[in-house]
Amino acid sequence: MLTRINTRVRFAPRILALATLVILTAHSALAQTRPLKLLVAFPPGGPVDFVARTLSDQLGKELNQPVLVENKAGANGAIAADALIKSPADGQTLWLTSVGAVAINPTLYPALPYKPLSDLAPVSMVVNNVEMLVVNPASPANQPGEFLNHAKSKRLSMASSGTGSVPHLAMELLSSATQIEMTHVPYKGAAPAITDVIAGHVDGFFGDIPGLIGHIKAGKLKPVALAATQRHPLFPDVKTFEEIGVKGVDSDNWYALFAHKGTSAADLERLNKAVVKALADPSVKSRLLASGAVPSSSSPAELAAVLVKDSAKWSQIIKAKNIKDN
Repeated sequence: MLTRINTRVRFAPRILALATLVILTAHSALAQTRPLKLLVAFPPGGPVDFVARTLSDQLGKELNQPVLVENKAGANGAIAADALIKSPADGQTLWLTSVGAVAINPTLYPALPYKPLSDLAPVSMVVNNVEMLVVNPASPANQPGEFLNHAKSKRLSMASSGTGSVPHLAMELLSSATQIEMTHVPYKGAAPAITDVIAGHVDGFFGDIPGLIGHIKAGKLKPVALAATQRHPLFPDVKTFEEIGVKGVDSDNWYALFAHKGTSAADLERLNKAVVKALADPSVKSRLLASGAVPSSSSPAELAAVLVKDSAKWSQIIKAKNIKDN
């Protein structure tokens, strides 16, 4: 009888370890068979949605599980953010967001129901979308310096996709850096703003390159300058404002992935590695770059640092210019 008891005691830890392994394996298998949700705070067909769907297939291959894109548009990103915050912290829900919802809106909307710096877990940067200044082809400005000289001689009107949007804030950065006043003309979205630049009703517009590239190729818009620290690979002849000595005009409407703040370090590492590999895939990379978006993966720590830096930058300009959403 004593021998039987000793045998059971001796084998108990092994049985427990085996049972634990079976449970963990089953949990991992379940996670890999159910879809990972990729939340997008914009309607289907837009630039963020395009990036999400371009990334999703390859990301699914790297994770060995389906990736389902879910469009949660509305409330300036708050609906998508709320869906992420209310989801389980199991690494099975991600939010692909542009910079506005996480680095601009907290200052623009004081009653925002989420706090990006504390409620979200950074996973990886996905793409960079630097702002390009475009004008009507009939404009006398062809270079950054010519545009500024033109703006000094005549108060120019600058379209934006809305008060507090990245195009608006890029204009305000330029105005602050040069001490040149320009008239802000807000529109409800980038499309009508671009239409009025093409029609000659307003003098210029800062916009994401993916939304401008088709009009530039068609000769309907003329690129003048970049609000960036370096030139864009698709437009190597377009100078940055920094190149002509105008510092601080750096406006990047980046897109990045965030998870629930309670997501484990192991899950964040697993997701980050998959995103980095997916963005390095030649087909994903070429599709994104052809659209004008520059693939730009990062570590979670690097994304966290960018979020802190950009939150401070945009907060400063919003407060200095007393910008309020109407």
